[in-house]
Amino acid sequence: MPIPSIPGVKAEPELAASFREEVAKLLGRKQHGFAGAQPVSFASKHIHELMRRDYYLCEKTDGIRCLLYFTQDDLGNEIHYLIDRKNDYYYVQGLHFPHHADPSFNRFHTNTIIDGELVYDAEPNGQHRLRFLVFDCLLLDHQLQTHKPLDKRLAYFRENVYKPWEKLFKHVQKDALQSQLFEVQFKDMSFPYALSHMFKVKLPSLKHGSDGLIFTCRETPYVFGTDEHILKWKPAHENTVDFRLKLGDFPAAANGTSSQQQDEQQEPDYDAKPSFDLYVFHGKGDYRLFAPLHITDDEWAAMKAIDQQLDGRIIECYKDSESRWRFKRSDDGSPHFRDDKHEANHVSTVHSVLESIDDAVSEDDLVRVEMRIRESYKQRQAEREAAEKQKRREWEAAEEARRRNDASRKRGSVESEQNGQPADKRVKAE
Repeated sequence: MPIPSIPGVKAEPELAASFREEVAKLLGRKQHGFAGAQPVSFASKHIHELMRRDYYLCEKTDGIRCLLYFTQDDLGNEIHYLIDRKNDYYYVQGLHFPHHADPSFNRFHTNTIIDGELVYDAEPNGQHRLRFLVFDCLLLDHQLQTHKPLDKRLAYFRENVYKPWEKLFKHVQKDALQSQLFEVQFKDMSFPYALSHMFKVKLPSLKHGSDGLIFTCRETPYVFGTDEHILKWKPAHENTVDFRLKLGDFPAAANGTSSQQQDEQQEPDYDAKPSFDLYVFHGKGDYRLFAPLHITDDEWAAMKAIDQQLDGRIIECYKDSESRWRFKRSDDGSPHFRDDKHEANHVSTVHSVLESIDDAVSEDDLVRVEMRIRESYKQRQAEREAAEKQKRREWEAAEEARRRNDASRKRGSVESEQNGQPADKRVKAE
């Protein structure tokens, strides 16, 4: 399935810098980097976490992660920008999200930021439809949402943004939807124990690519950067690391001259296979060698055939059965370069992935524990319902006591009036 490019016009550096400062201020952040939450790799210890707390389950979409920023220009016109993981801003023309408080659909949302993923969905007619799948809301009409639990964040977005948008384009202006650069949809969320159904039904029927599962805690706030409560599960062969690729020296070309002349005139053979080194990010421009990349002669021939720069690019790699790092292939068989990222994975992320590889949880492992996850989930739900009933009973008892006190005071007032003096003077007299 093809991965889309970001539509729209990339903002010039000065304008992008202004937007970064603006967005950081809106979100209450000092850092101007990409604000999106990042998951940690799933390991066996996280099975207990799924039993301990409430999580939502969804497929891990193979698309382009973006934030969508709703704002306005200097003239007060509605504008929108997609923000990619490089923290670059792309102006998207023609989007309109009507405000929930305006039945005319003319008013619009500003100072709003949502989190999602751009995907190409393959339709039955063979065409591909670009969609933005929403899975979180950070800011809504200048009101920060990050401190709220996930279900509340999504509920506010659904009621205030999505439903008015859906009503406008699906019931009022049906044809106008086709003119939008992309369609907005909610990403489908399931109970954390719906694992068999996910593997057997949902994943095989997806219209877009997917390479795993995401578990997101329902109870916790939104976290900028790495969030220990967003769990990324992948099949063993999909557990990958994004490294920065560095090419070593090319072997000297054999030119048939004497050994002395070769020593004096060694020319590199750019057709020969060099060494390949993988570097990880340690922060603030610090890259350190991590491991060699194993490349076969056929793979080297294929890499040369794409006729692109290789040195310095970020490349997605996996560990093979012999514990060698190999590059992941794109649909066309070429190396999967992550040109959507400025930096390779941080060393902490690399260790998290390695933990998942060494402590792998398979599809069968997850399916085996789904009933235990369900039982724990239902038990917490029953406890919450019991607590709510108890609170309701206590509230009703307090209300009944208040009514009785009010009735008692009223009777006392009536008796005082019958005795010819106000109740307060009678009390004083007593």
